[in-house]
Amino acid sequence: MAKRFLQVLLLIAVFSIGAWLSYRYFVPQSKPVEDSSVLLEKIQEVTKLITVEGQFSEIYNYSEYQGYFTMLWDKKVLVRVRATVSAGYDLERLHLEADPATKTIHMSALPEPEILSIDHTLDYYDISEGLFSSFTPDDYNRINKRAKELIREQALNSNLMPAAREQAGKMLELIRFMVESAGWTLVIEGESPGIDQ
Repeated sequence: MAKRFLQVLLLIAVFSIGAWLSYRYFVPQSKPVEDSSVLLEKIQEVTKLITVEGQFSEIYNYSEYQGYFTMLWDKKVLVRVRATVSAGYDLERLHLEADPATKTIHMSALPEPEILSIDHTLDYYDISEGLFSSFTPDDYNRINKRAKELIREQALNSNLMPAAREQAGKMLELIRFMVESAGWTLVIEGESPGIDQ
């Protein structure tokens, strides 16, 4: 009886291993299909100086409530936003003029620092949709746009802009040192906001 039980158990084990090997090596595995068309639309020359970058994270809660029968109509999502915000100066507004006779470089004052770019990623969590309502691509685009606006507001209210001004002051001192090392004089016209000259 015990011998018969071991034979049945061995037969089941061999059959299970055979089935697993057959599935593993002979059943075609699904492979994702990707297709992409990347086009370079425009090349534009820019003269921008990034002086600081800030790392921001945000938890954004989006919900739509329709009132009665919430399980039929309401939808909500929790979004984690991570962003790198670059702040600095658009140097296209900067005016430089060199006078070789007096070995003087005249430079206009730096403008106010500004946010030059926001690079952000969104991770969606806890997506709840009603029976008769679901998130549309327009909803996700609106959430993305609003999350970016909130990051921009937070960056403007943080110490990112004062840090950009401080770093610009250090850059100006470096430029002044290089100009004076070459035997020239740097004259900065007007006052750069918040930068000691």
